[in-house]
Amino acid sequence: MNFDFDYMISVFPVLLKALPLTLLMAVVSMILAVIMGGVLALITKGKIPVLYQLASIYISFFRAVPTIVQLFLIYFGLPQLFPVFSSLDALSAAIIGLSLKNSSYLAEIFRAALYSVDEGQIEACMTVGMTKTQAYIHIIIPQAIRNAIPATGNTFIGLLKETALAFTIGVTEMLASGKMAAASTLRFFEAYMAVALIYWVLVIGYSAVQSWFERIINKPYVR
Repeated sequence: MNFDFDYMISVFPVLLKALPLTLLMAVVSMILAVIMGGVLALITKGKIPVLYQLASIYISFFRAVPTIVQLFLIYFGLPQLFPVFSSLDALSAAIIGLSLKNSSYLAEIFRAALYSVDEGQIEACMTVGMTKTQAYIHIIIPQAIRNAIPATGNTFIGLLKETALAFTIGVTEMLASGKMAAASTLRFFEAYMAVALIYWVLVIGYSAVQSWFERIINKPYVR
């Protein structure tokens, strides 16, 4: 077996230099996706005329098109159609693409979470003088957030792994760093294994944090 363990270890410092960029893409994209997904969920649940139809088309398109195709459309396609995007850099394009893609999935997750809360609670809130908006803000949405956390966490894990696709449009994240580091030695297996191990550790760490957070928010509901 021709596996150079020492070389794999030597690649880690190079990859870790690119780790902050990978995390930046993942976190910023997730924040934007959560905001857009929340708005889309409220629109689709409320079936607001015109906006509902537009939101449905948006969700259908971005759920159907592969992530790498979306990145190419945004980074290479938009500047051709709209000159204002000619100065769009690869990192921004990657963040936009990942945000749009994952917001479509989160919209469905959040919509399902909203439906999981009994509608009778809105009527109960209104009988004690609360408006429908107040009922959503103080009663419905907090419960929906709790129900949506597991699926939202899985979406973030998927997004974290999708950041590796950013190298296809020129972002030097961990996968690109590993590929360039191995180019001179042709030890690609060792380099890619190092990349895989870092992603594995990231997912394990995030999963542990999510489990801890779920236990915290579920305490009031445990009898």
